[in-house]
Amino acid sequence: MDDPQIERQWENAHYEIIEGVLTEMAPAYYDGGAALANLEQLILDFVRNTKLRGRFTHETDFILSARRVVKPDSVFMTPQDERRQKKANAELPKPKLIYGRLLLPPTLCIESVSLGHEAHERETKRAWYAEFGVPNYWLLDAQERTLECLVLKGSSYRIDQAGQFKDVLRPSLFPGLKIKLADIWLD
Repeated sequence: MDDPQIERQWENAHYEIIEGVLTEMAPAYYDGGAALANLEQLILDFVRNTKLRGRFTHETDFILSARRVVKPDSVFMTPQDERRQKKANAELPKPKLIYGRLLLPPTLCIESVSLGHEAHERETKRAWYAEFGVPNYWLLDAQERTLECLVLKGSSYRIDQAGQFKDVLRPSLFPGLKIKLADIWLD
């Protein structure tokens, strides 16, 4: 990533680094993107109406190791996450931005499951995020109309909340939040 030619190529397309191999990311579909935006909006409305704080960012480079750089569909960062990230970025030899690429676990990573790449999100990224210490990992599947809210316990994830179609979920990450799945899906 320090090589300017690699950096230019990286910035001009959608890639991840999977076990050291530059790999093109799965295409995004409107259904998954719209469902993700609806989920984020529900969470942000809740956050604004409570004492909680934080914000979302999309497809941010997340450096898990020299051989693993992924782009989660969505990342929720608390103010504490941002302070830690800012400090870690400032300690780099040549920081370019205030926060830069993610170097530390954010509070939440959300993946919108892509057609044909289900195993990458459900198995590979799940294992990598657990290994890196991401405390909350959610899988949103617009095709199956499911949401799984996973919480890191020890070295692996357990299901905190899961549902589909019109279920109502109450994830422990946001005490008091009720996610009506029917409000997320497109008609």
